[in-house]
Amino acid sequence: MELIIFIVVVLFGLAISDLVVGVSNDAVNFLNSAVGSKVAPRWVIMIFASIGIMVGVTFSSGMMEVARKGIFHPQQFVMPELLIIFLAVMLTDIMLLDVFNTFGLPTSTTVSIVFELLGAALAVSFIKIHQAGQSFAEIVNYINTAKALAIIMGILLSIIVAFTVGAVIQYLSRLIFTFRFSKSLKRYGALWGGFAMSAITYFILIKGAKGTSFMTAETVAWINSHTGLLLLTSLIVWAIIFQVLLLFTRVNILKIIVLIGTLSLAMAFAANDLVNFIGVPLAGFNAYQVSLHTGGDPLLANMSALAGKIKSNTWMLLIAGAVMALTLWRSKKARSVTKTTVDLSRQEETDERFEASFLSRAIVRMAVSFSDSYMKLIPAKLRSAVAKRFDRTNIGANHIDASNRPSFDLIRASVNLFTASALISFGTSLKLPLSTTYVTFMVAMGSSFADRAWDRDSAVYRISGVLAVVGGWFVTALVASTVALIFATFIFYFRLPAIIILIALAIFLVIRTHRIHLKRESETEREGIIVEQLQSTLSVYKALGNKFNSFFSAYLDNFNNLFNALFNENRKKLAKERKISKHIKNDARALIQNIFSVLQLKDEGRDIELSPRLVWSLRESARHLKELADICSDHIENQHKGLLDIQKEELGKIKSQISDYILQGLSALRENNITGIEKIIQDGITIRDNINDFKKNQLKRIRKGGCKTRQSMLYLGILAQSEEIYDQVSEFLKGYSETVEMFKNPGVAEK
Repeated sequence: MELIIFIVVVLFGLAISDLVVGVSNDAVNFLNSAVGSKVAPRWVIMIFASIGIMVGVTFSSGMMEVARKGIFHPQQFVMPELLIIFLAVMLTDIMLLDVFNTFGLPTSTTVSIVFELLGAALAVSFIKIHQAGQSFAEIVNYINTAKALAIIMGILLSIIVAFTVGAVIQYLSRLIFTFRFSKSLKRYGALWGGFAMSAITYFILIKGAKGTSFMTAETVAWINSHTGLLLLTSLIVWAIIFQVLLLFTRVNILKIIVLIGTLSLAMAFAANDLVNFIGVPLAGFNAYQVSLHTGGDPLLANMSALAGKIKSNTWMLLIAGAVMALTLWRSKKARSVTKTTVDLSRQEETDERFEASFLSRAIVRMAVSFSDSYMKLIPAKLRSAVAKRFDRTNIGANHIDASNRPSFDLIRASVNLFTASALISFGTSLKLPLSTTYVTFMVAMGSSFADRAWDRDSAVYRISGVLAVVGGWFVTALVASTVALIFATFIFYFRLPAIIILIALAIFLVIRTHRIHLKRESETEREGIIVEQLQSTLSVYKALGNKFNSFFSAYLDNFNNLFNALFNENRKKLAKERKISKHIKNDARALIQNIFSVLQLKDEGRDIELSPRLVWSLRESARHLKELADICSDHIENQHKGLLDIQKEELGKIKSQISDYILQGLSALRENNITGIEKIIQDGITIRDNINDFKKNQLKRIRKGGCKTRQSMLYLGILAQSEEIYDQVSEFLKGYSETVEMFKNPGVAEK
C-alpha cells in the first residue's frame, strides 16, 4: 500500500510539471493573435490571458471524465492497474511535450494525452488478457473503442473545419473592411463586434455552463431555456457599447475585441485542455479514494465507480489555473512556440524559418495552376473590385520604429480569436477534447491564406512549415502511444525500480532539453531582426554597423578555425566549424532581410539610404565561407590524405593576409573611417597576387607528380574560395563606405 501512496504523490508532482510544459506548448493557442498584431504591451496581453485561464479552469469539470472513462472502461481494472496506466501517461507526456517545446513546434496536448492513455491502457489490458488466458479479441471489453474513435475523428476533422472556417470568415471580413478599415469600421464595426461578442457569449457561457464546477443544475437549465434572449441581449448591448465608443471616443474597438478575445480563448483553452494536464492525476486520486471506501482490500478494489459522474473540486482547479498563469508569465519556451505560429502567418515578408520541400512546391504549383484557370472564369470587373479590397499597398507602419510593426492587423487577429474560441467551446460543450492547438493553428493558417499572406514569394516556405507542424502532430500520436505502452509494461513488471528509473530519465531529459533551448535561443537572438526601437536615421546606421561588426567577427573566427582544423586534420573540429559556417550563412540571410526592412523605413520623410553592394556581398561572402567549410570537412571526413607541408605554408600565408585584411576592415568600420577603408582596399590587392602565384606553384607540383589528385583539388578549391572571400569582403567594405557617405550627404548617389 505504501507503493500506491507513493504513486499518488508522484502523480500530483508530475501534474505540476505537466502543467508547466503543457502551458509552454499551448500558450501559442491564445497568445499568437494578440502578440502578432501587437494589440497592446505584452504585460497587458498576459493579464487578460491570465484572467481567462483562471475563469476557464472552473468550466473544465465535465472534461475530466475523458481521463477517467473516455478511452478505457475503468470497471475492467483494479486500482493499482489504473495507477500504472496513469503514471505511464504522465511520464510520457512530460518528456514528449518538453521535446516539442524545446524546438518551438506547437504540438497537441490533447492528442498526446489521448494516445498516451490508449497506449498505456492497451499495455495493461493485453497483460491482463494474457495472464487470464483469454483471447486478445477481448480487448474491446477493456478499451472504449467507440469513444476513442469519436475523439480521434473529432480531432482530425477539426483540422479541416478550422482551416476552412478561418479562411472563409477572414475572406468575408476582408471584403467588408479591406486593409484600410478606418472608415468601414465606423459603419459596420459596432454590428460586427456585437456579433463576435455574442458568439463568444454563446459558446463560452451557454454551451460551457454545464461543464462548470460551481453552477447548479437549476442555473444551467435556466441558461439553456433562455438562450435566444441571452444572445439577443448580448448582441444589442455589445453593439450599443461599440457604437458609443466609435462615435464619442477615439478608442479602437478592435483592440477591445482582440483583448477580450484573448481572454475568451484562454478560457476556452483552460476549459478544454486542463484535462490534458491534471485530468490523469485527478483520476488517479479518485481511484485511490474509491479504493478506500470499498470495505475490502483496496488493492483489489474494482474501479466501476469511476464510470459515473464525479464532480471536480473547484479549489483544485483554481490551484491548477494559478500554476498555468504563472507559467505563462515565466516560460521562455512559450515564446519560442508562439513565434513559430506568428511567423507562419505573418503578412509581410520575413526570414522564413522552414525550407521549401518537394511536397510544398507541388502544392503551390497545383494551386497556382488552379487559380489561373479559375480566374479566367471570373469577369474582369469583379476581379478588379475584389483585388482593390485586398490591396495593401503602402499599408503598415512606414516609420523608423521597426519593432512596433505588427505581423498582421487587428481585423485578422480578431477573426482568429473569435473563430477559434467558438469552435473550441463548441467542442467542449460536446465533451469532445478537440485539440486547441489544431484549431487555433489551422484557423490562423486559414485566415493568413485567405488574407493573401501566402504569396508567390513565401507560399512554399509557409506551406512547408505547416506540413512540418502537422506532420509533427501525427508523430506525436505514434510516439505517445508507443512510449506510454512501453512505460506501462515496464512499470507493471518492475514496479518501484521502474518508477525511479523513469522519473530519473524524465529529470535528465528536461535538464538536457533546457540546455538545448538556451543554445537555440542564443542562436535565434543572433540571427534575429536587429533594428529594434530605432528612433532616428543615425540609430539605424549605428545598429547596422554594430551588427556588421559582430557578423564579421564571428566570420573571421570561423575562417581561421577552419584552416587550423584542416592543417591538424581534426575531423571533429571541422564538423563543428562546418555547422558554425551554416549559422553564419543564416546570419547573413537575416541581415539581408533586415536591410530590406530598413530600406522601407522613413525618418520624418527622409529615406534610409544603403548601398546595394551590402546585400550581395553579405550573401556571397557567407556562401563562400560555407563552401570552404564543406570542402575542408568533406576531404578529412572521407579520410583523404592531408595537405603537403608546402601547401600548408602557402595557405597559412593566405589565411593570415585575409585575416589581417578583415581585422583592419573591422577597425575602420567601427570608426566609420572611409579614408581608412579605401586605403585597406588598395593595400589588399597583394592578396590576389599571392593567390595567383600559389596557383602557379601548385600547377608546377602537379607537372612534377609531387601531389595527389585529391590534395590538388582541395588546395586549389581552398584558394578559389579564399579569393572569392577576399573579393566579397572588399565589396562589402566599398558598400559600407558608400553607405556612410550617403548618411553624411543625403541624396548622394552611389559612385
